[in-house]
Amino acid sequence: MKNLLKISLIVFITLGFASCSDDNDPNPDPQTNTIADFVASNDDYSSLKAALDKTDLTTTLAGQGDFTVFAPNNAAFAAFLNANGFASLDDVPTDLLKNVLLNHVVSGKVMAADLTTGYINTLATEASSGANLSMYVNISSGVKLNGISTVTSADIEADNGVIHAVNAVISLPTVVTFATADPTFATLVAALTRADQPDYVSILSTPEGTSPAPFTVFAPTNDAFAALLVELGANSLSDIDGPTLTAALNTHVIAGANVRAADLTDGTVTTLGADLVVDATNATLTDPNGRVSNIIVVDVQAVNGVVHVIDKVLLP
Repeated sequence: MKNLLKISLIVFITLGFASCSDDNDPNPDPQTNTIADFVASNDDYSSLKAALDKTDLTTTLAGQGDFTVFAPNNAAFAAFLNANGFASLDDVPTDLLKNVLLNHVVSGKVMAADLTTGYINTLATEASSGANLSMYVNISSGVKLNGISTVTSADIEADNGVIHAVNAVISLPTVVTFATADPTFATLVAALTRADQPDYVSILSTPEGTSPAPFTVFAPTNDAFAALLVELGANSLSDIDGPTLTAALNTHVIAGANVRAADLTDGTVTTLGADLVVDATNATLTDPNGRVSNIIVVDVQAVNGVVHVIDKVLLP
């Protein structure tokens, strides 16, 4: 028994040293099938390769660590350049192009089966806060990203992650992008785009760094609007007159500030329509009428602001 214990101890110690030696190996085996290798070896992704080279991201995607990359093909890049008035990739400002590319990259290896409908964070960032941009994933019919790009080929595995081919470049999202991509906000979009309302789509699409951006939007769900109609005794959104609807919508927008959840402290915040009372501990907003709304999802980060989802429409 003593000899058996002694042998077991020797084996355990030997294996332990071997394991530690492997963990601390300063020269791990080189990766030969990285995400960067896949892009470089496929003619369909020559535009993506050129973009990665221009922004010095090739080294990142050839390195250690796990990444998930939603990879646009050449046709997707051509459409992106045309839509944004660029003759070639050379015309795209490098910082902008880098952030757009990072908007296609998620930290960690996320296989298609692991994707669920909802929000994930990309490696792109918002300028004023440095926060990572969100991406809305919808798997109700295939996999659609931010309402504009569809996965056409999934689970292309690499040594340092996985690639999902997509049919469109995923442009940097504005707060409008999430409102239109997420069916949870269908009624909100109907209100914002009603003919008798200000051009909220243009206003809330204002680029970062240009007044009145950035925005903080408290976005009511479809259920919140349904409850409002019952509360007002209205049959539909069209029963609410234009000025009343405008005043209500303005009460959900803070202009000139990207206020993330960590920055919402007890006290008063001023929106375009009214002052709201914040209870940070209980994650609630109270409007001037004493009506309380719960903040149910926080920090949906766009390039020109942040969205927090609420369960009651606020009134001025």
